[in-house]
Amino acid sequence: MAEIRIVLSVRDLAQADLPSCGWAGDALHVRQLADQLRRAEAGEIDYLAVCTPVGLPVALGGVDYTVKESAGMLWQLGVHPALQSCGIGTLLIRSAEQRITARSLARAELGVEEDNPRARALYERLGYRAYGREPDSWDVEAENGSIRRYETMCTLMRKDLV
Repeated sequence: MAEIRIVLSVRDLAQADLPSCGWAGDALHVRQLADQLRRAEAGEIDYLAVCTPVGLPVALGGVDYTVKESAGMLWQLGVHPALQSCGIGTLLIRSAEQRITARSLARAELGVEEDNPRARALYERLGYRAYGREPDSWDVEAENGSIRRYETMCTLMRKDLV
């Protein structure tokens, strides 16, 4: 088996990236990323992209600073399905944690769907610990364009960064 090494960079997600982010979710999710970019411009969040040398995003994730006063809330973390389990999620999360500490916040938090044990295992390997549970929901778009509400239960996790 051959090994390929690619240098990745982490930067803010840009409007020009959105057409190449279809792997990150349904069409509604990609359209909503434009709203997240407006929130980033206002300083409410950071929305990060892990990119290949030619600038294509292969992982995305946000840090919301408006949810909790003393923590950055990681959300919408995702790695291109073809590149999962290659360390890219770790790079994304560590970069998000750096953004949180740059704002002089001492804790990162996130919610992970209870039916996603791979993601939870990653977060635990990176030092996150469960502290509670809560329901979550969001809109998803079907192939026919209809919108429905997706509901799930999440385990809440946190990590002290200092």
